[in-house]
Amino acid sequence: MPSHTLDFLPARAPVSDPDPIVGGRVELQLLTTLKCNLKCTYCSLGVGEVLGSQTELRYDIDQLAAFVAEHLQGKEVYVTFYGGEPTLNQDMMLAVMRRFPEFRYQLQTNGTLLDDLPDWVLAKLSNILVSIDGGEETTDGYRGRGIWRRVIRNLDKVHERVGGTITARVTWGNPDTTFEELDELASALAAVDYLYWQFVADEMYSGDSVDKRKAVLVRLIDRFFAGGDALYPLIPVMGIVRNKLLPNRGRELYAGLTQCRVSSHLINVMPDGRIYPCPDMMYAHHMQMGEIQGNWLKKSPLQPTPEMPCEQCEAFPWCRRNCMKNLWLGYVKKDGRYRANVVEPICELIRFMGREIDRHDPHAWFARLSVPARKRLIDNEVYEYVEIMP
Repeated sequence: MPSHTLDFLPARAPVSDPDPIVGGRVELQLLTTLKCNLKCTYCSLGVGEVLGSQTELRYDIDQLAAFVAEHLQGKEVYVTFYGGEPTLNQDMMLAVMRRFPEFRYQLQTNGTLLDDLPDWVLAKLSNILVSIDGGEETTDGYRGRGIWRRVIRNLDKVHERVGGTITARVTWGNPDTTFEELDELASALAAVDYLYWQFVADEMYSGDSVDKRKAVLVRLIDRFFAGGDALYPLIPVMGIVRNKLLPNRGRELYAGLTQCRVSSHLINVMPDGRIYPCPDMMYAHHMQMGEIQGNWLKKSPLQPTPEMPCEQCEAFPWCRRNCMKNLWLGYVKKDGRYRANVVEPICELIRFMGREIDRHDPHAWFARLSVPARKRLIDNEVYEYVEIMP
């Protein structure tokens, strides 16, 4: 993947599309800063020298309000504060929450500064996505010594004050991550409500690493179906099971587009005001789809194309395409190395998950569930805050 440097804002605003957002919902992901207090070894914002490149906002709250009034009027808006580490610009978070009290809010954070947030802010958060990489050894290996204990301690402090849920977000990079590490995050830590993992978008699938992950997936999926009415809170498995049981749920909210939302209703606002569909592609300036100061927005450029082989895949009815960034790099940009070393192994793992779930006869399992457990599986609000697909 080539390196890029950030350029300046366009001198003249392009014409906005009449309706660039698919459906009635929009996720407004606000990057409060590109500064971070950690140096995680796999950080995707390191590509193109994005991380650390913008530490100050170049738009104000009135310009944001004008953009919302022009382009998001009548939409159901939920804001995700993102970074860098978003809590390093707490003033911006508080200003937005006060200006738009009717919006829903999510925070994606490394968790090290959570205990600094005011109680009223914690109470208004529908979900907190806390980046953590597994157990103590794995997390500290990626993030620095003592980080795992610091994060868990902070989660214990704030859990009862959070208005919504806390989701542990694992970037599954280390092929030696164990079932026990993930199981602890999913079920043993009282301060964690859900576990979500993302297969790392990096070249970490060589040798026997795919088989190692499959062995862990078998145990996780076995554990999920052994839980009875006490749903094992693993979002990727919950989401895939939901989509298999009710295929229309994979299509109805996003017009059948990708489950990762970048094609339909996710817009990422950088501190300088530029808007991109995918937070991992903010180095690619041809992907820019809007700007706060110029008050313009156009349709996401990350759309399905004939080069993407998804519709011929056995997983398509319930996967609906996984990561559009991966698909674009692998099949549209035709980066053969990235496709072979990242895209294809991830797709193989997702197909494997589908087969393992089918082995447990999810329809018969669902038929035995109580009504409350069915509702938690089918209508879970946390699906709106994380990608269903890993």
